[in-house]
Amino acid sequence: MARLAYQERLENLREDVLYMGEIVGERLRKGLDALEQKDARLAEEVIEGDGEINRMYLDLEQDCIDLLALQQPVAGDLRFIAASFKIITDLERIADLATNLGGYAMEAEKDVFPDVDIQRLGETTLDMLEQSMNAYSSEDAEHCHDIADSDDDLDAMCEAASELVVRDLLESDPLDEDTNAESVMREVSRLLLTIRDIERVGDHTVNIAARTLYMIENNDELLY
Repeated sequence: MARLAYQERLENLREDVLYMGEIVGERLRKGLDALEQKDARLAEEVIEGDGEINRMYLDLEQDCIDLLALQQPVAGDLRFIAASFKIITDLERIADLATNLGGYAMEAEKDVFPDVDIQRLGETTLDMLEQSMNAYSSEDAEHCHDIADSDDDLDAMCEAASELVVRDLLESDPLDEDTNAESVMREVSRLLLTIRDIERVGDHTVNIAARTLYMIENNDELLY
């Protein structure tokens, strides 16, 4: 393959990875909206759209394999292809977590713990995803560290939210006639799973930043 054509394929790979990031961000946004609005139709749209993400992932995986096989890239090109492959894996997993949110929205009955601001947590992960993809696009090493710092804040927010749910549950009156214990426990379980999955989205955005930093500077500082 001519070098010019090879470089064009590398650039096409970057553009396709960025496009996948946009689609995954849209899925995550819809999953959060479905939760907030308890919108079964929107939740179904998120769940049914997972197949599109999976197909996109497989197509890009094959592109990475072809690029590795066709010209045996070295140094920067090799790191770029390897990082792109890892990043699409994290994007596919974020899409799976968005699908989980759609499932939780289908099951949600009411807001048992209105003090837990799921939307604030979700908005934080959406911003982290956008910033991590921007770092990949512009090859901004400094921004990669900022995303890792944001994840520490998200972890603290998620821990506080989980503790609030558990505390409120322990302090609730088991003799309250208006309380359906089984229903409350279902909502508690759903809410804790929602918080867990949002936190995992944040972890995947840090993975994207870590792979980007390695791609740019051959620096594995953020890899874990």
